[in-house]
Amino acid sequence: MSETAVARQSEERDDPLTPQFVRQVIDALDRGDGDQVRNLIAPMRPADIAELLDLMRTDERRALVEMLGSELKPEVLSELEEGVRDEVIALLDPGDIAQALAEMDSDDAVYLLEDLDQQGQQEILSQMPADERAALERALEYPEDSAGRLMQRHLVAVPPFWDVGHTIDYMREAEDLPDEFYEIFVVDPAYRPIGTVPLYRVMRSKRPTKISDIMNTEQTLIRVDTDREEVARLFEKYDLISAAVIDENDRLVGVTTVDDIVEVISEEATEDIRLMGGIVNEEAVGDSVALTARNRFSWLFVNLLTAILASVVIGLFDATIEQMVALAVLMPIVASMGGNAGTQTMTVAVRSLATRELGPLNALRFMRRELLVGVVNGVLFALLIGVVGGVWFQDTMLGIVLGAAMIVNMVVAAVSGILVPMALDRMNIDPAVASSVFVTTMTDVVGFFAFLGLAAIWLM
Repeated sequence: MSETAVARQSEERDDPLTPQFVRQVIDALDRGDGDQVRNLIAPMRPADIAELLDLMRTDERRALVEMLGSELKPEVLSELEEGVRDEVIALLDPGDIAQALAEMDSDDAVYLLEDLDQQGQQEILSQMPADERAALERALEYPEDSAGRLMQRHLVAVPPFWDVGHTIDYMREAEDLPDEFYEIFVVDPAYRPIGTVPLYRVMRSKRPTKISDIMNTEQTLIRVDTDREEVARLFEKYDLISAAVIDENDRLVGVTTVDDIVEVISEEATEDIRLMGGIVNEEAVGDSVALTARNRFSWLFVNLLTAILASVVIGLFDATIEQMVALAVLMPIVASMGGNAGTQTMTVAVRSLATRELGPLNALRFMRRELLVGVVNGVLFALLIGVVGGVWFQDTMLGIVLGAAMIVNMVVAAVSGILVPMALDRMNIDPAVASSVFVTTMTDVVGFFAFLGLAAIWLM
């Protein structure tokens, strides 16, 4: 077999959703061949089925869900994009959804329920066993995006006086243990966590060994109302695999694991990127034109207002521009360079604020560094563009004006790139949402004003 064929087979194993496979599924749907569809879908993993549903058109997605019915794997629901998930849930029978939730980890079940309206939640919860329904209802009472929504309820907790043998026998016989776990929590009589024991340590210890002799007393405890971004920061800071979640009375109520944190980090990073682009509401590739246009209109309208402000500044110097057309040619350079420099500083600042790397203790040092960077880059690019402008239009003074405006705007870009996000953060406004429009407005307005103002003074 050729190397190309081997590489192609390897790629198909890594990514089963090849164009040929997707076309096979869609052709089977068009023919109404349910057996063929089920045979194609059966060996797929839940994440791949979810990706297949995301790729399909609404009518194709509806046909696939209806054809699979109760055979749709429960884990698929937790892997779907939010908009697609809502579509799929609307097509399923509440009884099938309740059964799927019962088979999921509690955190995944909460993730599916939390976006449904109150009526939809109750319709599904009413068909679940009483104990599981009560646990999910309690979880939904916690604040959105909190550790209480993120945690799993199923965990392994033992008292410190048990020995290793007793603990192993308990784990073998108990029926309500989680499918996967990494450590055992040690609790006192009030069910407050006092330590942890990694599974590998249990398995490597002799049966008569007391749990209290091998447990770690140093642990990271997370309260149920802690924001999930803070939870992710703690996992990153302390290299955690799992962490106990406690209630207001310090009792153990759940556990957060690293696989959930990976999803949180991915979702938060995606949200920050989306917000910095001015997309306030979550979007998916399959969203309609009307929905996408509506989501983007409001922020574009804000940008229109700021663009008008920049144009007003240009209008103040219309007579100057009429006398020297070269100004109209060169002024976008100053504004553009300032905008890009401001965006660089702003991006670093927003990310550092989100990860708590930037705070009151080091804000002045960070600002000093960015200011010096702005000065250095401003001088370097001023020399470069000053020479280019002077040679281009055979006017040395024009090159000096252009260079001076470049220095001014690069410094302003550095200052605004750090001050705007910090000010918004201080006012409890997400810096990722509003920073970009303020920073670019400032660099545009200052860039135009500095260049045209200096030109009016020195060249006219």
